[in-house]
Amino acid sequence: MTAAVGRVTGADPRLPDASAILPLAARENFTVASLLVGREARAHLTAIYGFARLVDQLGDEVDGDRTAILESFEQDLDRVFDGEPHHPLLQGLQATVRACSLPREPFVRLIEANRRDQRRPTYDTFADLIEYCDLSANPVGELVLHVFGAASAERIALSDRVCTALQLAEHWQDVGEDFGRGRIYLPAEDRQRFGVAPADLEASSASAALRELLAFETDRARALLDEGAVLVGTLRGRARIAVAGYVGGGRATLDAIERAGFDVLSSTPRATRAQKARRSLETLRCGA
Repeated sequence: MTAAVGRVTGADPRLPDASAILPLAARENFTVASLLVGREARAHLTAIYGFARLVDQLGDEVDGDRTAILESFEQDLDRVFDGEPHHPLLQGLQATVRACSLPREPFVRLIEANRRDQRRPTYDTFADLIEYCDLSANPVGELVLHVFGAASAERIALSDRVCTALQLAEHWQDVGEDFGRGRIYLPAEDRQRFGVAPADLEASSASAALRELLAFETDRARALLDEGAVLVGTLRGRARIAVAGYVGGGRATLDAIERAGFDVLSSTPRATRAQKARRSLETLRCGA
């Protein structure tokens, strides 16, 4: 455990530090619309995204006992709320937690999602995968609402649908990459239904069966995203702009998967900045 603590406190140079992670987190998460939220809110959002990105790296990329490393990182997270954290990224996050009165529980769920990745490489049912998304994605949306002072039970429930859909879209983009890491997020019950074998997931291009399965899963994600998009209409000002950006970006990503004919193995389907902007503006204009 001592070695793990060394890693998360930044003593191990192999552990990415804040200077490497925060710019990457911003590029990955800020849509065109969310760049309009203002400097202060953007700084708080970057701190949250940076935390999520670092936790993902601890669960996916660092050498050693990743479960022990994540446990030690959670201990350092505790210091954000009651003490002085060791890791530079957590030191920066502490200012955001205090300024926005952020709860601890969503951060813990993000860590738990990565612990689960260490012990559970596949999911039997779609319901199982949705439960995982409640750990790996939904906490970010809840924290975003807190940053804008817009968190309520009803809004968080809608945000959960949006975030789960965004996580599903990412999984469907990264089927080959995830398989290479020993993980399959496509539910076993669905793979069996469409006749998709593990060999289909490591091919150079998607089989007809895999394309049909991904078309089915993409429709599921789009339906969830549309249900959650009602959240946009409940918000005002910069919060509305930011959430419209997330929804529009998700819609553009699902569009890209569809345009690729659901072949996510030949290359990763990605929406352009212009496509995300157009979908975000559409979402902002109609409020859903």
